[in-house]
Amino acid sequence: MASTLSFPSITGLITTSSKHSKQSQRIRLFPLQQLFLPSSSKLCLSRKLSSSWSSSAASVPHAATEEVPSKSLISDCDKDSQTNNSTLSSSKLVLVVGGSGGVGQLVVASLLERNIKARLILRDPQKASSLFGNQDEEKLQVVKGDTRNSLDLDPSIFEGVTHVICCTGTTAFPSRRWDGDNTPERVDWEGVRNLVSALPAGIKRIVLVSSIGVTKFNELPWSIMNLFGVLKYKKMGEDFVRNSGFPFTIIRAGRLTDGPYTSYDLNTLLKATAGQRRAVLVGQGDKLVGEVSRLVVAEACIQALDIDLTEGQIYEINSIQGEGPGSDRDKWEELFMSAHISDMQTRN
Repeated sequence: MASTLSFPSITGLITTSSKHSKQSQRIRLFPLQQLFLPSSSKLCLSRKLSSSWSSSAASVPHAATEEVPSKSLISDCDKDSQTNNSTLSSSKLVLVVGGSGGVGQLVVASLLERNIKARLILRDPQKASSLFGNQDEEKLQVVKGDTRNSLDLDPSIFEGVTHVICCTGTTAFPSRRWDGDNTPERVDWEGVRNLVSALPAGIKRIVLVSSIGVTKFNELPWSIMNLFGVLKYKKMGEDFVRNSGFPFTIIRAGRLTDGPYTSYDLNTLLKATAGQRRAVLVGQGDKLVGEVSRLVVAEACIQALDIDLTEGQIYEINSIQGEGPGSDRDKWEELFMSAHISDMQTRN
């Protein structure tokens, strides 16, 4: 079973690395007023779950199976766990890939609102100023790059980066968004592979946005959505992240609703709401079916950066009518933990 809470609106391939001959182009943008996360103490869970549940795949008929690396879900609460959000925010530099897309725009807006430093990789850096305004470079940095081309990913792009949120994507079926070789294979597989291969050691977390149904792309109705390979290539991207050796969290989204908020300015993004569908369902094992607000997906990505028990885990996420966790870290931690417990009970 999936766990439920609700959500208010946002406020305010292993490849051989090669030398890169060209330098990345960094575009100076920003200033946004300094805003901070409300302080909240981290939920300290004293019990530990057996890690055996995470080493076997959920049983799904005719589905591709997966193995999540075994690890302790909950670490002992230490002094670092008590660090407040404003301190955590100032120590991060989050690389956002796909920041001009529907989910990515909301991720960037939320990071800025929380006073978390961000760096964007964009094929067209000029999009950043129209989306997020003129920002102080201490808050938001923009570099020109294309994950589909490994030679575009100069090492300087990743200097100082502590966390990565990758929310790139394209349409499942041929559309104008496929123009310029923007196909699922190029974006969801080759792009993710190139990005992860270029990352330096020391990255604290990679959060990858994927899709529900990726383990079932050979069965109906998922096989219809996968006619052009989108689910297959997303699963290949997932597997590359999982086997990369980097700490990771994968968020499999349901059918995306709300937005995309293309060409909206920052103030508009911060006022975006999920309407009445603010409640959140979190599951594991690729069992959820439904829709999810882009706002919820963006929030889940940001929450996963700091919640220890999400490391090495894959979650499915939907949103339904009702109130939700908003940006409350404790409530999100409860959601993720409840998903673990429900999945373990199902396996047993």
